[in-house]
Amino acid sequence: MERNLQIPWQEDCYMDLKSSSPKSVTRNKMEDVGWLRKHQKMLQRCISGPLLVDVVNHMKKQHQLSAEGVGLIQGTGCLEDKVHTLVDLLYVSDPQGSALREYLQCSHPQVYNLVVLYESVVQHQKDALLQVVREGNKSLTEQAANHTTDPALLLVEGVSDLQQREHDLIQVLVNRGAGPLRGRPLTLDRLLASLTRVSIAPRVTLTVGVSGSGKSRLVGQFVHLWTLGKIYPELNLVYPLACWELSNFERLSVEKLLRLKAPHENTDLILSSSVCKVLLIFDGLEELRSPLDFSEAPVTSDPRRELLISDLITNIVRGNLLPHATLWLLSRPVVGAKVPAGLVDRVTEVPPFSRTHIQEYLANTLKHSQENSHTPSRPSTLSDSLTHTSRNTSEQVWAHLSSQKPLLLLCSVPGICHIVTTTLSRLVGVDSEDIPLPRTLTEVYAHYCWPQLSSTDVPNESIRKQIATLGRLAFYSLLRQRSTFSEPEFRTYGADVLPPAPGTLGHRVLRCTRCWFSDYVCWRFVHSSVQEFLAALFYYTASRRGMFDLFSESSVSWPRIGFQSHYRAALQKRDNAANASLDLFMRFLSGLLSPATGMLLGGALGVGREEQVTQRTVVTTLLRNAVVGSGGEVVSMHSVATVTCLAEVQQGEWLRSVEEDLIGCRLRGKLKAGVCAVLAYLLQVSDACANETQLSNCLDATSLKRLLPQLLYCSKLRMENNEFKDDAMELLGSLLSAKDCRIQCLSLADSSISSKGVKPLSRSLLVNRTLTILDLHGNNIGTRGAKTLAEALKMNQVITSLNLQSNHIEDEGARALADVLQSNRKLATLNVQKNGIGPEGVKRIADSLKQNQTLQDLNVSSNQLGNQGALFLAQALVVNHTLCTLSLQSNSVSDKGMKALTQALRSNRGLTSLNLRENSIGVEGAKAIAQALQENNTLREFDLTANLLHDEGVTAIAEAVKVNRALTSLHLQWNFMKGGAAKALSQSLHSNTSIQLLDLQENALGDDGVVSLAGALKVNSSLVALYLQGVSAGNLGAVALADALRVNQTLHTLDLRGNSIGMGGAKALSVALKTNRSLRSLNLQENTLGMDGAIFIATALRGNHQLTYINLQGNGIGESGAKVVSDAIRADAMECVVDI
Repeated sequence: MERNLQIPWQEDCYMDLKSSSPKSVTRNKMEDVGWLRKHQKMLQRCISGPLLVDVVNHMKKQHQLSAEGVGLIQGTGCLEDKVHTLVDLLYVSDPQGSALREYLQCSHPQVYNLVVLYESVVQHQKDALLQVVREGNKSLTEQAANHTTDPALLLVEGVSDLQQREHDLIQVLVNRGAGPLRGRPLTLDRLLASLTRVSIAPRVTLTVGVSGSGKSRLVGQFVHLWTLGKIYPELNLVYPLACWELSNFERLSVEKLLRLKAPHENTDLILSSSVCKVLLIFDGLEELRSPLDFSEAPVTSDPRRELLISDLITNIVRGNLLPHATLWLLSRPVVGAKVPAGLVDRVTEVPPFSRTHIQEYLANTLKHSQENSHTPSRPSTLSDSLTHTSRNTSEQVWAHLSSQKPLLLLCSVPGICHIVTTTLSRLVGVDSEDIPLPRTLTEVYAHYCWPQLSSTDVPNESIRKQIATLGRLAFYSLLRQRSTFSEPEFRTYGADVLPPAPGTLGHRVLRCTRCWFSDYVCWRFVHSSVQEFLAALFYYTASRRGMFDLFSESSVSWPRIGFQSHYRAALQKRDNAANASLDLFMRFLSGLLSPATGMLLGGALGVGREEQVTQRTVVTTLLRNAVVGSGGEVVSMHSVATVTCLAEVQQGEWLRSVEEDLIGCRLRGKLKAGVCAVLAYLLQVSDACANETQLSNCLDATSLKRLLPQLLYCSKLRMENNEFKDDAMELLGSLLSAKDCRIQCLSLADSSISSKGVKPLSRSLLVNRTLTILDLHGNNIGTRGAKTLAEALKMNQVITSLNLQSNHIEDEGARALADVLQSNRKLATLNVQKNGIGPEGVKRIADSLKQNQTLQDLNVSSNQLGNQGALFLAQALVVNHTLCTLSLQSNSVSDKGMKALTQALRSNRGLTSLNLRENSIGVEGAKAIAQALQENNTLREFDLTANLLHDEGVTAIAEAVKVNRALTSLHLQWNFMKGGAAKALSQSLHSNTSIQLLDLQENALGDDGVVSLAGALKVNSSLVALYLQGVSAGNLGAVALADALRVNQTLHTLDLRGNSIGMGGAKALSVALKTNRSLRSLNLQENTLGMDGAIFIATALRGNHQLTYINLQGNGIGESGAKVVSDAIRADAMECVVDI
């Protein structure tokens, strides 16, 4: 087409004026776009900095670029923009880029081939991947269409020691279903990217996750998003490789491996280029036939040399082969730990389901089940009914799960969550009281595999045949650590024809998996736990009549006759298995003997009730003996797994006894070997340990040593009043220093810890990264211990709260802690109450506060600060605006010290709570307080209990309260107040709208003062709590308060203890309570009410009230009065607690 017949259109394409055919226009656009425009993106990607210099110089010599053009290229920003400018300049004179093509072909053929062939090769591979993803999992299409940045993974520091040693589900139980403590959320679009400006993208990324956590699903989601161009457009090729498929080959070379997965032409040109960005995904390293061995694998860089698959992957990971490729390795933690940490640039973990996720999954499962059964002709009323039924089912299932914590913890694994929730949902939907909901994992899996067990018609022969085939396959594959099977393997064990027919066991428990780049398929159980359940079921049925060792499938073995002999052999095999691989198998084998499972499966298996009882007795004895005999030095995970087997048999008397002692703090002297193992199990599953593990007054060095490995995984640990000697403190130091330590809150109060004992604790703080709260109050670490601890805290940047109350640290210890405050940037709470600290010690702390910007709560109560110490702290408050809470109780502060503090309060903008109880502040100090309150607008809580304010001082404060709008809590108990002060306060309450709590206890206010306050209550709408204990109030005061309660709708708490309101006051209050809708708590203790007064209160309880607590103690009510009140409570006030 002639150039004069074209019009420029959007820079790089032209519209033909002579043609009116749309097809012709489109064809001409494609023809005229030119080689440069067609390959512009690949040129920008492939041309490096040095190559760009060569190209520019050559083009300048060939007169394709002018000096002005070269300058334009040099002045452009990044390399990609420079290449873009080069292409634009060359396109003007030569759209086909002939000169550039010729130069690249001759001088840089590798780059030229990559540019030319890239599009066809990559698009071919993307199309193939997209087809596999869509066929294999249609839900991924919706996930990609609605792609969000929800965290798919957690960035972790590495594989923990627990993950390297234990079975997947043991890890879940030990961690209480929670994920890694310091995991950072990471979305798929950041998985392979650099996370900071100065870091580089990882070459090798390792993702670990327990079986059923969704690793393969993540691979499918990643591949789908990449093929759609939604993530990592800079990646040229992505090769997902399933390790189960690679295991079908004995040996492979890199060349054959890539040809196997990318048979189309010119792939080697793409892969051999260092410019091409390739991602290899090895999914399921645990499914390799031969394990990874980085110490013994032969080293090679020859892409044509054939190696064992494990050795091939080892060389790829090391960078000997495909050094420019990016790798993403996925496996279960035990196998992932075999990859040397030095070769892995990034470790991630698949997060578990939280309780919210479990509830959402349950609700969505029921919703989808309902939608699948919905038809367009279904009436809307019926649809609403189904929605209500679904919600009701979900609530029942969740309530049952919440009551069975072992099941709930395992539901944090998505694969197990599916099995448990679908089974429970189906059973809840069965309208029969004869079918109790399963309480153990074994019961759940029995119902899951054979739903017909919940009906009366059970085909026994069919179940036995399925166990003999699929069960046998599951058992011997478990011993060989195989989880995928081919069709020939199924036929070897006489299994059903594949694919299994609907309604059969195989259809429920087997899933077909297809290769990424071929039609080859394999079969696997829906979850590894199903394989272990069927394996245990096969072993149980075979052991009843087996005469030889069942763990030897074909080899000759010594005779084993009787179930007891076979069960003992299984226990021994479990103990010797690597990585606790048979722990879950043993749990299922034991669970088959529980009464509930026996009722389900006994008839189908042909096992009579008497035989079940005999077997259960044998197993219970063997397990208890194993627990008691495994005492040794420490409680191992094997011992805890054995206790889990006992719980699965539902022989829980021993467990319940230990749990009751744990709750009742009666474990002292009982922590022998077996009890320690049971306690370790309870630490994982008992509700008593859900929020806090209470091990106070029961531990010594021996029991602590036994429990040490299990205490690692407690979050909040209270070990108070245990008299820990130096050897016990060494153990605690090793506990906190461990890599897997998850302890965040530790209380060692009143445990006789000395300055020597605190040394190992301090050493552990140098390496510990989890402990945030440490409570050591009531010990005797002294000055030396405080110094030792302070040195550690200078380095530690994790602890946020430290309690050293009553530790005799004195001024020298205070100076050491002051040095900590100058360097530590995490400590937010410090309690040094009752430590003999004087003015000099607090001076150093105050000086540090002038620099510190993190401490928020400081408690120096009950020391010897005096006015001088108050002055030092006041000077710090002028500068420091971070401290929020300051407690100076019992420090002999008088008016002089108070004046210094109030001077600071005028300018301080951070302090919200100030405690000055039990000092010697008088009238002059109160007047200084009043002046400060008129200017300060940040102080919220002010405690002046037990000072010497008198009426004059309180009246001055009351005047300030009229204008102050920040104060919410004011304590004036024990301040020698009388009615005049009460009247002043009541006048303040008429205008004040911020005070919520007013404490005037133990002041001789009299009826006049109470009447004044009652008048204020009729107007005030902010006061929530009023404390008038022992204020000499009588009948008149009570009547006035009753009148106020008829009007006031904000007061929640009224405390009138220790007054003399009598029967008349009770009568007035009872009338008011019938109309009042705000009062929740009323304390009338010791008010001479008598029986008649109690009857009046009971009458009020029968009215329309909101009370939740009433105290009527010490009123001479008698038995008859108590009965009247009790009857009233039972009739109309069930939720109200009454102390009589």
